[in-house]
Amino acid sequence: MIEIRRIKPDEVIAAKRVIYRVAHGIFNDPLPLEESIAYHESRSELKDMDDIQQDYFENGGIFLIMLDDSEPICTGAIRHLEDGICELKRLWLLTDYHGRGLGYRMIQELFSFAREKGYKRIWLQTDAVYQSRALDFYRRLGFYEIPRYTDRTDDIAMELPL
Repeated sequence: MIEIRRIKPDEVIAAKRVIYRVAHGIFNDPLPLEESIAYHESRSELKDMDDIQQDYFENGGIFLIMLDDSEPICTGAIRHLEDGICELKRLWLLTDYHGRGLGYRMIQELFSFAREKGYKRIWLQTDAVYQSRALDFYRRLGFYEIPRYTDRTDDIAMELPL
């Protein structure tokens, strides 16, 4: 049974693992998965998840997890960026679950939260080359490109009015 809910502190490591597993395939990482996870963790690449309470829940946001019979399969988050604008973060769905409408379900939950919090626009950044499937998904939802708002030069920025 599929369930979407707010992440619990003891689920953060499993949620990170979902992200690393998906990224490992998308970015064609040559390292074995466990070595890749250790490498990226040593670089604190998901450091915003180390204190979800502060970085999301206390920052005008939420961090959700999707479970399939208690196994984490998807993550997604919203956090405050600036007045009236929130940022979509950490939307990752295990590849085996693609094409079932589950990413859409997760993002609709996040949109509902953002609207309830009074956000007017939602921004995101994604890699246009390696994450082309995500880019297509965002475009189908109505996101359009905007100027980058961070120094990540490989990413494109997108916006959706809520």
